[in-house]
Amino acid sequence: MESRKQTFHRYNQFNQLLRAILIGILTGLVVSVFRLTIQFFLQFVRASFTYFHTHPWGLFLWLGGSIILALILGWLAQRNPDIKGSGIPQVEGQLTNQFDEKWWPVLWRKFVGGIFAIGSGLYLGREGPSIQLGATIGQGIEETAKVGHLNRQIGIASGAAAGLSAAFNAPIAATIFILEEVYHNFSPVIWLSTFVSALCSNMVSMQFFGLRPVLNVPYNYMLPNDLYWHLIVLGIILGVLGRLYQVVILNLNSWAARIPHLPPIAYPIIPFILVIPIAWYFPLTLGGGNELISGLRSLPFSLSLFVGLFVLRFVFSMISYGSQLPGGIFLPILTLGAILGAVYCALMVRLGLMPIRYLPNFIIYAMAGYFACISKAPFTAILLITEMVGSLAHLMPLALVAVVAYLVVDILHGEPVYTAMFNAFIGNNPQQRKHKEDVTMPITIYAGAQLDGCQVKDYHWPADTIVMVVCRGEEKIIPNGQTKLLAGDTLILRVNSAATRQVYYKVTRAAHYAQG
Repeated sequence: MESRKQTFHRYNQFNQLLRAILIGILTGLVVSVFRLTIQFFLQFVRASFTYFHTHPWGLFLWLGGSIILALILGWLAQRNPDIKGSGIPQVEGQLTNQFDEKWWPVLWRKFVGGIFAIGSGLYLGREGPSIQLGATIGQGIEETAKVGHLNRQIGIASGAAAGLSAAFNAPIAATIFILEEVYHNFSPVIWLSTFVSALCSNMVSMQFFGLRPVLNVPYNYMLPNDLYWHLIVLGIILGVLGRLYQVVILNLNSWAARIPHLPPIAYPIIPFILVIPIAWYFPLTLGGGNELISGLRSLPFSLSLFVGLFVLRFVFSMISYGSQLPGGIFLPILTLGAILGAVYCALMVRLGLMPIRYLPNFIIYAMAGYFACISKAPFTAILLITEMVGSLAHLMPLALVAVVAYLVVDILHGEPVYTAMFNAFIGNNPQQRKHKEDVTMPITIYAGAQLDGCQVKDYHWPADTIVMVVCRGEEKIIPNGQTKLLAGDTLILRVNSAATRQVYYKVTRAAHYAQG
């Protein structure tokens, strides 16, 4: 009997991995086409403004077309709130059973809306939309296969990881980001499926974009030990500015609502008009910012120039995201971090505290630190920059900057930005909450947490909550009151939908943290 159960479990796991491969391949194709089309549009915008320098009358036609396109995209986003913004908060809501969406309408609308919003030159990133695109593909495959709620969740997580992997060519960091920041679940079945999808997606993406690192920031010198104190100072600065970023980004919607006589459908008109002078004077800065990151080293080494670039990128990225169009903050955050690294290096060189040759190093370090503190995902930040830059040489300084920046934001009471954005999204769209009689919720127990070593009967479970299965490695246990829960176990809970949010936060707290 036991052998039959194990055979059936392995059969299910094998099928899940086959679907993970399919999810990865399809996501890699979709996201690669998404990336290529955005790149084509950005090149078209730059070429057009080069032409306008000698034929300025064309600006009037461009302005009229921009306003029409802005209104169309604004109408699309307001009619379909699931496609607004990054898409990562929506995926997190799905994986925590607090929100749901239909996969096909979101997939094609996010794809089209993201191409025109990001490809027009707005300071929006492709990574958040790529994650949501992958999640919808995973959801569609699992729903078509009719394999149950838990496998559906695994498919969504796998697709999300595959989307980020294809966007950045970083499968390890993509897997860690989805598990650390979005799903908060390190169950063996889940991480294996997400990693397989991320690898397959990356293999497809490599056929389109080759092996060159996404962020090509060559460096020639390793930072000596006597300059490591700069990393602590840089981490503190990044933490403070990262908390400022969180405060601004989370208040954009309330500030935009105060603009008189401007309905939400017209919000995109503002960034579409403002991007015209930016494309005229600063075409290198258009889009998410990966070309600017790669080109920072070749710009004139000037403190005032770097500060000006930071102010421009910070302000216009907020205006772009405040338009509520499909587009993310992932790459714009990394771009701001890179510029802050250049600002810090230029300041230290002016003060005579650092040689100019370490500029590329600090661009790399600051990207990791700024993303780590804003997203509160330091492991992802370290691995992401390592994979994107294509070098393991920076692990120690990256880790130091990321941890210091993370601790500063934690002291300043900053939340993970995507979790806070989801809470704001649900608060502004209460009709988007998940409505079902009950839902299945997986939660993993961490070492030293309140539930670690606790018997099922000894924990006061929320009302209408049933512990259906305890997944321990490859074993599935049907628990009773005497079942002892251990670190690494994944609990499969059956929860009434009316209390999903409260149950998730209460049980997650008990599964991840010690009592008190």
